[in-house]
Amino acid sequence: MTHRTIQRILTRAMAAATALAAVILPSCIKDDIPYPHIQANITDFVVADQLQNARIDTTAMTVTVYLPEPANIYAVQVTDYAVTPGATVTDSVFSRPLDLSQPLKVNLFLYYDYEWTITASQEIERYFTFEGQVGSSQIDAGAHTVTALISDKMDIANVLIESIKLGAEGSTYSPDVTAGSHVDLSQPLSIEVTTHGHTDTWTVTVTATASSVDTERVDAWTNVAWVYGQGQAGGEFGVEYRLQGETTWTRAPQDWLTVDGGSFCSRLIHLSPLSVYEARAISGEDLGSIVTFTTGATTQCPNMDFDTWWLDGKIWCPWAEGGEPYWGTGNKGAATLGNSNTTPTLNTVSGSGQAAQLQTRFVGISFLGKLAAGNIFVGSYVRTVGTNGVLSMGRPFTERPTALRGYLDYTTAPISHTTTGLESLKGQPDTCVVWCALIDSPEPQEIRTDPKDRLLFNPNSDYVIAYGNLEFGQDVHPYTPFEIKLNYKATDRVPKYILITASASKYGDFFTGGDGATLLVDDFELIYDY
Repeated sequence: MTHRTIQRILTRAMAAATALAAVILPSCIKDDIPYPHIQANITDFVVADQLQNARIDTTAMTVTVYLPEPANIYAVQVTDYAVTPGATVTDSVFSRPLDLSQPLKVNLFLYYDYEWTITASQEIERYFTFEGQVGSSQIDAGAHTVTALISDKMDIANVLIESIKLGAEGSTYSPDVTAGSHVDLSQPLSIEVTTHGHTDTWTVTVTATASSVDTERVDAWTNVAWVYGQGQAGGEFGVEYRLQGETTWTRAPQDWLTVDGGSFCSRLIHLSPLSVYEARAISGEDLGSIVTFTTGATTQCPNMDFDTWWLDGKIWCPWAEGGEPYWGTGNKGAATLGNSNTTPTLNTVSGSGQAAQLQTRFVGISFLGKLAAGNIFVGSYVRTVGTNGVLSMGRPFTERPTALRGYLDYTTAPISHTTTGLESLKGQPDTCVVWCALIDSPEPQEIRTDPKDRLLFNPNSDYVIAYGNLEFGQDVHPYTPFEIKLNYKATDRVPKYILITASASKYGDFFTGGDGATLLVDDFELIYDY
C-alpha cells in the first residue's frame, strides 16, 4: 500500500469519525474541522539533456521542459525534481522515463488531488524542396503534411527531390526518399517517418501552377512593412511599392531582400504611419498581384518622461493623483519594511521636469528584512505575500516598434546580499538592466518572487513576439543615451501587451544586489523605423 493511499484512508477515516461524532454529540462537537488548502506544487524539475531550465507555472499548474532536437521525446528521463513538502506524486511517475510527445497529466496529493500537466518544447528543423518548386513548402508538423507548388512546365510524375528532412535527427524514411531521388507527385505521396521507434505517416501534396511569381502577403507595421513573395527557385526576385493613388512604383533596394529557395521577403522602411500603400512581388519581368496594406500608428506609452508622480502615504506612484496607473514599482513591497526605493528625482537629462530614481537597498532591521531592488515597469504591483511580491507586467498594446530609446545614469555598488545559488556574486559590482518585450499571451505576465512559488519572465517563452535588453555592470555617468533593438520572432504576429522594465539590480527578483546601487532613467521613447 502506497504512502499516498494510506494518507487518503486516514483523511477519509477522520472525516467519517467527525461526522459520526456530530450525530452522537450534536451539542458538543460541530462538523466544521477544516482541512488545509495547501496547493501541492512542483517547485523544481530537471530532465536529462535539457536546453534550459524548465518553466514552472504554479497558477496554471504546468511544467514545460525544453529539449534539443536529438533528444528522445518519447522517453524523457527526470533527473531531479522537488514538490511542496508533504506532497506525494501519483505512482512515483517521475521515477521512469516520460512520454512527452503529448501533454502528460500528473497528480500530486496533499490532503487533496492537484492535477499538473508536463509538456515538452522541442524545435525540429524540417524542410522539403524539389526541382521546379514555386515558393516554399508549407509544413504542418501537427498534421504531418507537406503542401507545395510546382511549375506547370515540370514533369510532376518525375520530380527531383533536392532536400528532405521531416523528422528529428536520425529519422528514417519509407520509401527511402533522399536528396537526388525522383518521386511521382502527380498524386499525394505517403512517407513513413520513424523517430526513436515511433512512426508517423506524412502526406506530400504538390499542385501545378502557371504563375512564376506571387505576392503572398504583406505584414504592415508602422514605418516598416514586410512583403512576402514566392517564385521559382533561382529566379531574379524583387519588390515594388507605392502610396495608394500614386502612379509610379518604387523598387525596394536589393539589400532589403532576403531569399530562401523560391520564397523571398523584402523589408520596406521609412514608410509614413497611418497610410495606405500597395506592393507587389517581381520575378524577372513577371509581376505578382498587387496587395494593399495600411501602416500603424507611432503609439507611445504614457509618462515615458517620468515627469508625473504623486505620494500616497509613503508610497511614490509614477502617475498623477486620481489618474490612471500605467507604470508600477515595487514600492508597496519595500514600504512594508521601509520607505519607497523608486522615487522621482530632479536630476534629469534636460535639467527640467523629473526622472525616475531606482535605488536598491536593504529594508528592515538586521535579519528581519530583505534586499529590495529599485525598479519600475509597465504594469502594476498586485500584492505582497509575506515579504515577497506578486506583479502584473504588461499593458494592452498592438503596434510593433523596432526599438526602445532613452537615457540612463547608473551608480553600481558591490553586491551585498545574495540568495541560494547566487552566493558567488557577493562582492562583485551590481548590474542594472533595462528590457522591453511584446507578448501575445491571453493575459499580462504574472511575476512571483517567492522562492517556493517563483514565476519570472522568460524571453524564450512561446508567447514572446519580440524582446531586447541592455545591462551595465559599471558606473555610467553622466546621463547616457541608449537604444534597445527589439528582435522579433515573426513579422505577422500582433502583440497584445507591451512590457518595459528597468531595475538597479539585474538579480533583484532573487533578492540579490548591491545596497546603494542607483539607476536613473529618463525620456523613454518607442522607435518605429530602421
